[in-house]
Amino acid sequence: MKIHIIGGSGSGKSYIAELLSQHLHIPHYDLDDIFWDNKADLYGVKASAEKRDQKLEGIVRRDCWIVEGVYRTWVEPSFSAADKIIILMPPLSVQETRIWKRYEERITGVVVSKKRETLEGVRNLLEWNRKYNLEKLPQFIEHCDYKEKMIRVSDNMDILKLFNH
Repeated sequence: MKIHIIGGSGSGKSYIAELLSQHLHIPHYDLDDIFWDNKADLYGVKASAEKRDQKLEGIVRRDCWIVEGVYRTWVEPSFSAADKIIILMPPLSVQETRIWKRYEERITGVVVSKKRETLEGVRNLLEWNRKYNLEKLPQFIEHCDYKEKMIRVSDNMDILKLFNH
């Protein structure tokens, strides 16, 4: 099984990818770990497109996988190879609450993270996420060549029901 999960920040992509990975016994990959250079001294440095594309190609060639992220353009090989494309679309208010909670957990050290967020960064993320959910994701859905593979859900726990064996 090859599953691509897409959705805005705070939609539950990482959480449901981990649960699905355990349930289906297949590996999952966070596209943020490919897109961003987590070894850089500064937060928000992108990995080179060549390195990013090579990593994605290596994942897509595997027999089974779950990839998750907000990305729509450079991940076309994953969309093409996926058996299912799951689009998470919980209410924006739910996503925003999760973004704030995640930020608070990271800055207080409750959750260890390689991401070094700032308050300004979170505010920018909230603004970006609103535009992503209201404009970019609907445009992606409308123009995507893989509509027959798409499953849209507003509650990420519904995904587990889809893959209950």
